[in-house]
Amino acid sequence: MTAVVFIHGTGVREPGFSALAGRFAAGVSALRGGLRVVPYYWGGAHGAALAAGGASLPPATGTGRGPLAPGSGPGDDDTADWAVLYADPYAELALAAAGSAPAEELPPGSVPPDLRVRARLADLLAEGDGPAAELGPGLARAVADLAAHPLLAPAAASLAPDDLAEVAARCLTAQVVAGLLDTDVPLVPVGVTRDAVVGRLAAVLGASARGAERGVRSLALRVASSAASRAVVRRRRALTEAAHPAAGDVLRYLSRGEAVRAGLRALIAGLEPPVAIVAHSLGGIIALDTLVLTPLPQVRLLVTAGSQAPFLYESGSLPSLEHPVPLPAHVPDWLNLYDPRDLLSYLGAGLFPGRVTDIAVDSRQPFPAAHSAYWTNSEVYRHIGERLP
Repeated sequence: MTAVVFIHGTGVREPGFSALAGRFAAGVSALRGGLRVVPYYWGGAHGAALAAGGASLPPATGTGRGPLAPGSGPGDDDTADWAVLYADPYAELALAAAGSAPAEELPPGSVPPDLRVRARLADLLAEGDGPAAELGPGLARAVADLAAHPLLAPAAASLAPDDLAEVAARCLTAQVVAGLLDTDVPLVPVGVTRDAVVGRLAAVLGASARGAERGVRSLALRVASSAASRAVVRRRRALTEAAHPAAGDVLRYLSRGEAVRAGLRALIAGLEPPVAIVAHSLGGIIALDTLVLTPLPQVRLLVTAGSQAPFLYESGSLPSLEHPVPLPAHVPDWLNLYDPRDLLSYLGAGLFPGRVTDIAVDSRQPFPAAHSAYWTNSEVYRHIGERLP
């Protein structure tokens, strides 16, 4: 009788683990009879916990309600609004465009509402990145993109000239900062610097002077981002307590992982061969480290799903094996299942030629849901069933 050891990933605790293990046992047994499924619940004894009751957590501040003048207190912060713009610099333009009237033919001699701002954008483009130099490169490209964007005309029809200039200035600024974030630039300017650039660009684009600060004024954007931010603030401790095991488990394992590996070795020692290990996320790292460090001839197959083990090996962070040392001969066949949408899944075949089989599965879920959808995916069980000894 084949024994299948199931190892969970980060952040899993009871009663969630029993539900997860039960779902796995039902899924794999439906495709292959006569299996003995043996769960390895390491999270209870070896998982991370806030031992001092959360004394390391800073107090929650801010509600995400804007706009904020420079130097204002945290109670009226527009940080959440800027988070929306960094994710989609055209968000305000889209909201404005959605509120515009249907396009109509203009009377002879009329000036299109977007003509003035387009002319000013052309002047700004001629200055290159200079007007936003303290933020970093990218302003010229942002200006060219905005001038050609289909949302500009309907937004111009919906907004007053001053508001259009300020929305356009925030759009340009958000594009530059988003570019820094996308390229992992280690220095991102503070909000005061960002707001000064917004004010300068807004003036160039035709806004009347009203001080250096240009807060996010779009009511719809502010309401949406503020509601989300207030919800996060209210749930901060709950979110932290729910999320910290995931990050904490990884850190704890990488610093004190021997106890987890010893528990797995003891579990496998009591099983009759053949044994297969099926492991998710951090569980795959635990399984691979254990198999690399200790020959376990009972184990004939290693299956990982959504595993970071290949990435840790390539980056020199895997405790048991440092690149380019090859995989020891005593490590069994390794089936590595990954979802292209799961940003925490990695490939092993290119690192260990002939020793790892990478197979893509598709949960049709976005990240991070894709990282937790393996055990409800029939493809996963089919591939496991085909390889079990």
